[in-house]
Amino acid sequence: MKCYFSILSIFILMFFSSCENSKSNVVFHPSHEPNRANAPFSDVVETENLLFLTGQIGKDHKTGQLVSGGINAETKQVIKNIKAVLEYHDLSLDHVVKCTVILKDIDDLKDFNWVYTTYFPNKPARTTFEASDLAGGASIEIDVIAAKK
Repeated sequence: MKCYFSILSIFILMFFSSCENSKSNVVFHPSHEPNRANAPFSDVVETENLLFLTGQIGKDHKTGQLVSGGINAETKQVIKNIKAVLEYHDLSLDHVVKCTVILKDIDDLKDFNWVYTTYFPNKPARTTFEASDLAGGASIEIDVIAAKK
């Protein structure tokens, strides 16, 4: 897990340092969810034509609770959460070009894929790995990069 975040951090630093006038091209968007207004991170960071969405878990933002029903229900909720953030920024799941998927149990991959493929027929690039503990006791977390068309 530490290696993933180190590599990701290096990539992000390299990306932003290579952008001419990167500070003027980067927008840190607050959450569209009122109960997440004080979160210590941005829901979306936008630069040029790319939107980097923060990771989502299977929490129903209306109730504040993780949905029940296992990996299938959590995956559907995660994608619903991603879709809501994208729609707030006038985008859709069709704009997603990259997904990073973290599963609590890699044995859930088959069930996850069954749900995932119904939402992402364009087959964006994807990285999938297992981590023993996820925020909020979740079984899955997904973050995405979307491109404006």
